Amino acid sequence: MAARLREDVANGVITPGALIKQTLLAKRYGVSPTPVREAMRILEADGVITYSPHRGASVREMTPETAMDLYRLRSAAEGEAAHMAVGRMTPDGVAAVQRAFDALTTALDLPGTTPAEMSVLNREFHFAIYEHSSPLVVQFLELLWSRFTPPATLFADRAVAQELHEEHRDILQAVMAGDAHAARQLTSDHIQGASHRRARDPRLRAVGTDVRENFDEASSQD
Repeated sequence: MAARLREDVANGVITPGALIKQTLLAKRYGVSPTPVREAMRILEADGVITYSPHRGASVREMTPETAMDLYRLRSAAEGEAAHMAVGRMTPDGVAAVQRAFDALTTALDLPGTTPAEMSVLNREFHFAIYEHSSPLVVQFLELLWSRFTPPATLFADRAVAQELHEEHRDILQAVMAGDAHAARQLTSDHIQGASHRRARDPRLRAVGTDVRENFDEASSQD
């Protein structure tokens, strides 16, 4: 349950600042409120969800500075994950990455595909690669993705979505060629490019307050 809620946050299905109602989530996921409540507690400990005495639970908003910091971390970590993954990739793994790429290609060609659906497929493409690095690396990347809570997905802009997917094509080709160094550089550049696109567009830029996020709250679970 926590993993599913985390993915909805990471993919922009649940947006920053939006109130989170346990009853509505329980209905969406087809479960009782109890597992939803436990999942929300886990995400609160991870710093993804915040509670206010007056508003209730919501996805933590972040400042533009924090968004850029997270992109820098993702760029380095995901580049290294891609490098590791290519070195350990199996033929079945390459086929899985190709299928994930094709699924996103098809979605982009359909005018009715929502930005949230494309965002989910984008994540599936990247993690189809990363899952061949190591469980520890995947766990770390999942945490980074869940911590990133933008106001909107980059896939809301079809032109940007197409540009990003062309970069996916380059990454796929590096994976298929077994070129770990190229996969690392292309992935790192891809993440940094997404950061620059978001910073330039007021619709996509993080809009949290100037108060620095307190990630120390997550240490209570250690």
